[in-house]
Amino acid sequence: MIATFDETVLPHLHAGRALARWLLRNDDDAEDVVQEASLRALRYFASFDGGDGRAWFLTIVRNTCWSWHNRIQPAFDAFDEEVHSGVQPTIDPEMLALRLDDGRLIEHALSALPDRFRELLVRREFEGLSYRELSEALDVPIGTVMSGLSRAREAFRVALIRELKQSSL
Repeated sequence: MIATFDETVLPHLHAGRALARWLLRNDDDAEDVVQEASLRALRYFASFDGGDGRAWFLTIVRNTCWSWHNRIQPAFDAFDEEVHSGVQPTIDPEMLALRLDDGRLIEHALSALPDRFRELLVRREFEGLSYRELSEALDVPIGTVMSGLSRAREAFRVALIRELKQSSL
């Protein structure tokens, strides 16, 4: 039996939103990308071969993220008054507690990774894609997925240690 668009895509909107958020690092852009990816999935649903709907949709989200990122990337960084003023902001206890939060440390460590490593870790560890699903979604051999995940995990470990050291200062 052929699944409908609603059965294939809608259960994975949350996973698509999470992936887009991790890839783009912006909640608003992630929402826009998932909406655009959903429209693309609907437009090309006739070409869906009935395989894993989650991997298929997340691949569309990933490709849409990269298209979106290339389209909106500014030619320069925004001016940050606090960074360039020379005035060091004071850190209150609540702010310090937020920096020590495990979730924040993980998010900062993930943000420090190259895009390809961050994508592999998010799709495997947070979205639960198998090695085979990652291989199909990224159109690379399973061995490449496995070695990439190994390097991504090591890079994440190093970034997390760096974040932990910085948060203890």
